[in-house]
Amino acid sequence: MRRVHFFRLPILIFLFAVVFCHAGDRERQEHFRFNLGVGIRNQTPIVAIGGIGYDNVILRVQGMGWHQGPNEFWCGVRGSLLYTFFRDLPFNFDAGVGGGYEFAETPNKMHKAFNEANKPLYLIPYNYKEEADISLELWTHLYGFYTQISVPAYQFIEHDPPKLLWGAGYMVEF
Repeated sequence: MRRVHFFRLPILIFLFAVVFCHAGDRERQEHFRFNLGVGIRNQTPIVAIGGIGYDNVILRVQGMGWHQGPNEFWCGVRGSLLYTFFRDLPFNFDAGVGGGYEFAETPNKMHKAFNEANKPLYLIPYNYKEEADISLELWTHLYGFYTQISVPAYQFIEHDPPKLLWGAGYMVEF
């Protein structure tokens, strides 16, 4: 029963967005826009994306997580405030700022074997990457397909983070 309640909120948000987008006068419909999509990122393998915009300014949120077992999980959430250039063309791009938190942890079989052979715990038996940052972002779009590049301007947490964050996927705008 818990799963039914979990899926009610996204369905209600989606229905509200569709009704709001198609109701009212034509002028208001041209100003508001909504995004839904899926993609991949270099630290968060799969993300769901949602966005709401007015004219050329858009706020996007993306994130997801997965837990497979002890020391084997990843999660991430990221938000972006962007300005869209060439909005009415099939090719456009967004520039702005974003921020987020990403964490990934995986078992390290070699470290685990070393610890078992020597009995005491010498090495951490898993690898992890963690990052919390504020970034400058650039998104490019072509017929729904997008790429995203984020350059961290300030990092709150950095444990083995990449210097350049990227993402790619497909997003529908309505």
